[in-house]
Amino acid sequence: MIEIVLLGEPVAKGRPRTNLQTGVVYTPEKTRTYEQMLRLAATDVMGGKPPLDGPLVVDMLVVKSIPRSWPKKKQEAARAGSLLPTGKPDWDNFGKVVDAANMVVWVDDGQIVDGRVRKSYGDKPGMWIRITPLEGVFG
Repeated sequence: MIEIVLLGEPVAKGRPRTNLQTGVVYTPEKTRTYEQMLRLAATDVMGGKPPLDGPLVVDMLVVKSIPRSWPKKKQEAARAGSLLPTGKPDWDNFGKVVDAANMVVWVDDGQIVDGRVRKSYGDKPGMWIRITPLEGVFG
């Protein structure tokens, strides 16, 4: 099992943008920066080992910070897990940032055959990604 931890406010994959003057499609800077940070964290965790080959299971925990502007009661509900981040960004956009681990943790994210993304609030924002090689077949 491999675990990548990226502390700080998590960033979901942003929609591609188009430069109206040139027609060039690009990834927003915030997304590119976060993916670079994730790639560096993944590189550090892999420690020079080759990328995994074969089917993989990926579990992600995305912890968003609790807004300080919220009333104390709402903050406590978020801390206790009874209030969850049900709005934007969508869970699948967080899952898309794992593309940054291509050719570092795995050869291609197409190897991910099972995945889960959970969103919550907490005092320690970040993204925890656990990668487990799938042994055998589903049965």
